[in-house]
Amino acid sequence: MRQFPAFFNLDGARIVVFGDGEEAARKLRLLVSSPADLVLVGGFAESALAEEFAGRVTVVDRSAHVRALEGARLAIIAEPEAARRAEALSAVRARGIPVNVVDHPEDCDFTVPSIIDRDEIVAAIGSGGAAPVLAKTIRAKLEALLPSRIGDLAALARRLRPVVADAIPDTAARRLFWERALAGPAAEAAYAGDLDKAEALLRSAAKSTGRSAGVVHIVGAGPGDPELLTLKALRVIQEADVVYYDRLVSPEILGLVRRDAARVPVGKSKGDHSVPQMEIQHRLVASAREGLRVVRLKGGDPFIFGRGGEELEAVRAEGVVVHVVPGISSALGCAASAGIPLTHRDHAQTLTFVTGHAKSGGVPDLDWTALARPGQTIVVFMGVDTAPIIAERLIAAGRAKTTPIAVIENGTRPDEVRVFGELSELPFLIEEEGIRGPALLIIGEVAGFPLDSVQLHKFLPPEFAGPSRFETLEIEG
Repeated sequence: MRQFPAFFNLDGARIVVFGDGEEAARKLRLLVSSPADLVLVGGFAESALAEEFAGRVTVVDRSAHVRALEGARLAIIAEPEAARRAEALSAVRARGIPVNVVDHPEDCDFTVPSIIDRDEIVAAIGSGGAAPVLAKTIRAKLEALLPSRIGDLAALARRLRPVVADAIPDTAARRLFWERALAGPAAEAAYAGDLDKAEALLRSAAKSTGRSAGVVHIVGAGPGDPELLTLKALRVIQEADVVYYDRLVSPEILGLVRRDAARVPVGKSKGDHSVPQMEIQHRLVASAREGLRVVRLKGGDPFIFGRGGEELEAVRAEGVVVHVVPGISSALGCAASAGIPLTHRDHAQTLTFVTGHAKSGGVPDLDWTALARPGQTIVVFMGVDTAPIIAERLIAAGRAKTTPIAVIENGTRPDEVRVFGELSELPFLIEEEGIRGPALLIIGEVAGFPLDSVQLHKFLPPEFAGPSRFETLEIEG
């Protein structure tokens, strides 16, 4: 570590910036929200800059730089001319003031990092001047991860520190309290903007002598690609004590769960319910009652054929606090990734999601006549095993045999398989490609509608003598 990161207390501090142009203004913009006394040696070359900082920055002539540096805690030199830069650096060095010289890392005592400012919470990313653009890129990613109101939560924690210290004298117990409280219901209330509720929850938890209350989060993990996980979902799984996950959750997403959290597989597949639904719900409630932060992690969105509604009802019925974090539905994510617009003004004015099997097993009792109408897209979840009867019933109800279809297995993942064809070919396509699921069936004109230039796999009859029964067609959009 070539550089040691540190945070300066700016209460009552004087910071002197040398320069007269945009570079000096950029540094001042980093500081105007601080309580520091800001002094600009040189003045503003443009009236717009002078107006921007009017009343906040004291401007002095370069000839008065000695007086300006008296009692300064930091100095920043943004002088483009070498002679002025050297004069300012000499004056600053003579007084032992830590200095940053813009674009001259060899003369710097410190570098100005890329800063995330959330009032009480400040994060800084530095590269030692080696790659400031890269530091900004990292800052942007971290900025997206931090809740916008995290500074409000920190300010509330500061205000209640004496209250918690009186209620919980033991240091270790107090640390555990804060770890739980700042990732529990009070934190969620603060992030939602209800600071009064957040304060009430923190005060109540501090006074409680029993085990802290747990919470359940029912979280959608999206279609599989970890970059399609929502920011809130990422935060919640990284705060969890225990994660109950489905088999549809990709290994890459499970790898984002914090390392010391318990990971419990409760996934179900057709004919293999290793953990019955009632048992899953019992475990969620039991873990929350132990004071744990519980996550029920489900593929796609938890409320679209994910039984998330049943789990929400069961947890609420037991009086346990529960939150829902939506996810990108596998239907939306997989279709978009494959370049299939599920709706289109010329081809599909209706979009229908259906399940491929009934609650008690077998073929679902669907309105086949309604589903056979043209001008709509049908997305079938869990329809691989019942694909033959689905195709048969749709065709019998009037849907054209030549209706385009797509089958997407393990959508958005590295092992994704996409197969395109016609409705009458659906069962054979699935068999030939060895598709076992999880997979989506997309039925409708949009499944044959490429965006720009894409490659579609076109089914060929068994008589085709080549090494594959699929050929690649280049279609120009």
